[in-house]
Amino acid sequence: MSNRVVWFNGELVPEKEAKVSIYDSALMFGDVVFEMTRTFNKEQFKLREHLERLYAGIKILRIPVKMKIDEMMDAIQEVMAANDPFFKEDDEHRIMINITRGILSIYGEIGECTPNIIIADFPLRWTVQSMGHLFDSGINAVIPSQRAIPARLLEPKIKNRSRLHYLMANIEVSNYKGEDNWALLLDEDGFIAEGTGDNFFIVKDNTVITPEPRNILRGVSREYIFELCESLEMRCIEKNIEPYDVYTADEAFMTGTPFCMLPVKTLNGLTVGDGSSDVFDKLLAHWSYKLNVDIKQQIQNWNTETETEKKVTPYEFNSED
Repeated sequence: MSNRVVWFNGELVPEKEAKVSIYDSALMFGDVVFEMTRTFNKEQFKLREHLERLYAGIKILRIPVKMKIDEMMDAIQEVMAANDPFFKEDDEHRIMINITRGILSIYGEIGECTPNIIIADFPLRWTVQSMGHLFDSGINAVIPSQRAIPARLLEPKIKNRSRLHYLMANIEVSNYKGEDNWALLLDEDGFIAEGTGDNFFIVKDNTVITPEPRNILRGVSREYIFELCESLEMRCIEKNIEPYDVYTADEAFMTGTPFCMLPVKTLNGLTVGDGSSDVFDKLLAHWSYKLNVDIKQQIQNWNTETETEKKVTPYEFNSED
C-alpha cells in the first residue's frame, strides 16, 4: 500500500483519501486547469514556467484562487519532501496539479463553493516506463479524423481537462494496425497542430520547424527546444506545416514534459526522410548534458525493468471484440 501523500487544500492527506465531490464543476463541465511537471535528479525543471501557464489559465477561466505562485512552489516542495522516502533511489518526481472551481452553487448545501487545489506527486516512471524503445524505433504518427479544436471555439493555450477530442483521437488511432501509433491532429484549415499531449517538430535542411502556436498548447518543452537550438546555433522557426511538409522533411519529433523528446519515424505509414535522426540526437544529447541526466538511458532503464510485464500506455484502449 502506498504511503504517498497529496497536498489537498493546504493539508497533506494520504493519496487514496484525496477525493473531490461528485457535484464539483470539474465533473460537471471538465472545469479544471492543470499542470504536470517533472524533475531531473529530483530537482524541478522549469517549474515557474509551468506555474505561470497554470496561473494564466486560472485568470482566464476566472477561478477565484487566492494562493500565489510562490506559495504553490513551496507547497510542491513540501509534498515532494514528504513523498521522497517512498520513491526508489533512481525515481524522478512527477507533479500533477489540478485546480477545480469547486462544488457548483446549486449544490451548495453539500459543501462550500470554493476552489480545490490538489498537488499529487508520483514516480515519473509510471508515465514513461513503456517508452524507452521509442528513442530508437520512433513513433508512428497517424492523422485521425478528429481535428484540433481551434482557439476561436475553445482556447487550447489553457491547459485544461476538457480534452474529449484528444481521447477520441487516441481511441481512433489505437485501432490502426501496428504498434506505437500516436495521434497527430490537424487544425480546421488542414495544418498540423499538435499531438494529444505533445508538440510536433520537423527538420528540413537543418532548420527546426514547429507549427504556429495559435491553435495548440504552447508546451514548456516546446519552448525549451528554441533555447537548445539557440545554444547549438541552429535555426528554429514557427510556421504552418502541412502533412506534405512532414512527408518531405528530413526528420520529425515530438516533445512533452515526461519524455522530453521522441523521434517520429513515420506519418501514416510513410517514412519521414530516410529514417535518420541526426538533429534529434544532437538536441537530445544537449538537453541531457545541460540537465546532467542521460534522458534516453534513464527511461530505457525503467523500460528494461518492465520488459516481462504488460506495457501500459495512454495510447492503447480496451475494446469489445
